[in-house]
Amino acid sequence: MFDRLQAVEDRYDKLNELLSDPEIVNDTKKLREYSKEQSDIQETVETYREYKEVRSQLKDAKAMLEEKLDADMREMVKDEIDELEERQEELEGRLKILLVPKDPNDDKNVIMEIRGAAGGDEAALFAGDLYRMYSRFAEAQGWKTEVIEASSTGVGGYKEIIFMINGKGAYSKLKFENGAHRVQRVPETESGGRIHTSTATVAVLPEAEEVEVDIHEKDIRVDTFASSGPGGQSVNTTMSAVRLTHIPTGTVVSCQDEKSQIKNKEKAMKVLRARVYDKFQQEAQAEYDQQRKSAVGTGDRSERIRTYNFPQNRVTDHRIGLTIQKLDQILQGKMDEIVDALILEEQSAKLESASDV
Repeated sequence: MFDRLQAVEDRYDKLNELLSDPEIVNDTKKLREYSKEQSDIQETVETYREYKEVRSQLKDAKAMLEEKLDADMREMVKDEIDELEERQEELEGRLKILLVPKDPNDDKNVIMEIRGAAGGDEAALFAGDLYRMYSRFAEAQGWKTEVIEASSTGVGGYKEIIFMINGKGAYSKLKFENGAHRVQRVPETESGGRIHTSTATVAVLPEAEEVEVDIHEKDIRVDTFASSGPGGQSVNTTMSAVRLTHIPTGTVVSCQDEKSQIKNKEKAMKVLRARVYDKFQQEAQAEYDQQRKSAVGTGDRSERIRTYNFPQNRVTDHRIGLTIQKLDQILQGKMDEIVDALILEEQSAKLESASDV
């Protein structure tokens, strides 16, 4: 492990040299590539350097015990050794995690798609609850949320809502939300007080950059049509809505959220690129599906991943057997306890997999 860490530190130092080279500074592509590589390994290098410093201090402290010390000083040194050994153990654990191969999509923005599934109006209302939950969570992280397309219902929910969350590390925290979410509650329209079960599906796609997925203009059919829904006369009468069809994959995306056809096309292209990238990625990694599911099930979107039980104020994540009696808080966007538990489970699974190699 330490040979690998030393190699990472050496590479970090080499990148520092490269990033101050005028030839690299003037090459936008290489500058971006090297800057990203350095950023990716910076935490590992800083943790490794702290580990080496702690180990050096520990060696010095143990050497002091060999000297003639009075009782008080000896006790102080022993306390320091205990603290340093504890910190060394913490850093070793952190370094093991940092050396585990990182998901290349973790730092990306995400495009989320929520759809009401089984349950009619109640499912649409639940889709709205999920959208607000993710929006509030994003706001707490300092991320920005932007609606791309929404199909609302008369009762205040969504048949479908597609939105983008912009923020570093958004995918790393939200990728586990892929799947079917189930709600159990008494609908406001239910006079008998019977608990209904409804579902909504969530898809989380990493935003794909143009260099990551090759989409040619000739492969896209562009259709324009008049927008429907709220927004005033201009929305309903101008041909501002855009529908894009990626002919090779049959992927279709429409957007009518903006009054401008150009802006709608830009938003639709982001979703199209993400969906095509996701499709290619899923196909390319088909042989690893079972391995990915064995962690926390981020791959199969038909999988029921979580239940939200209103009468008991309970949320249960079925993949890791986590139950929290804080449904009201979680729907307000306070999802950290669930997100952190899922990340920890993934890290543990990766460490176990790495130790088997």
